Amino acid sequence: MSFQPSASAPETPGNENQAVRQHSSHNHGVQGQSLEDALQKAGFYPRLVSDVVDDALDGRDCVAHLVHLETHFDRAEVRRHITVLVLTADMLVITHVDDQQLDEAGEQIVAQISTESVPVAQIRSVVLSYMYAQPQNYKPSDPVRELTLSIAWSGGQRLDMGPASCGDPQCEADHGYTGTIAQEDIVLRISAEADGLQAVQDAKLFARALRAVNTGSAAPVSHAQSMGPRPRSGVFGNRLSRGHQQR
Repeated sequence: MSFQPSASAPETPGNENQAVRQHSSHNHGVQGQSLEDALQKAGFYPRLVSDVVDDALDGRDCVAHLVHLETHFDRAEVRRHITVLVLTADMLVITHVDDQQLDEAGEQIVAQISTESVPVAQIRSVVLSYMYAQPQNYKPSDPVRELTLSIAWSGGQRLDMGPASCGDPQCEADHGYTGTIAQEDIVLRISAEADGLQAVQDAKLFARALRAVNTGSAAPVSHAQSMGPRPRSGVFGNRLSRGHQQR
């Protein structure tokens, strides 16, 4: 996200437990924001994205949410896209929205939207990767500087390939290729520098709620009361161009 980092409470073991309790009691002071507020702050067609998400929920109540806006540069253009994860008691609903400019003047714009509904019982893994600065000086109050959330449910795998080498900079022999295989259907990278400390904390809380629902633990209470009435007025990458489907 492009907005400035917001303040975040120090993360100590005691505060972490407190965060879980406050998350369950609808306290968005620790969690950050309601879903509607998060969409408004992202500022990426919030009314459109809100309506699409509401339609994809099919009347289900939101247990937890994560809104992630990404900005990248494509030559002379600035491109943005948003991914919205909404967890319900039995489903994970993923919405992804891109926009495309059809003319040079920017008067003709279309939004490309895809949604996918995944039963939480089908989710195979929830992986959190953390990055801390200066680990040799780590203190319990040090915040996470960067977090990557990976969720897998379809059994699909991502293969990253590259030329293999033997470590000799003078060697010109062909050593074939090497690569890594990662099982993941969606990956979101949240950085404190780009997205704010609260966004990193929100991602951790979302992952915790997803694990709780997925494993049958005591799940957090629905956010529906905090969100208020949703007006009737936004998986990730190419694999989500299939559109809204319940798997």
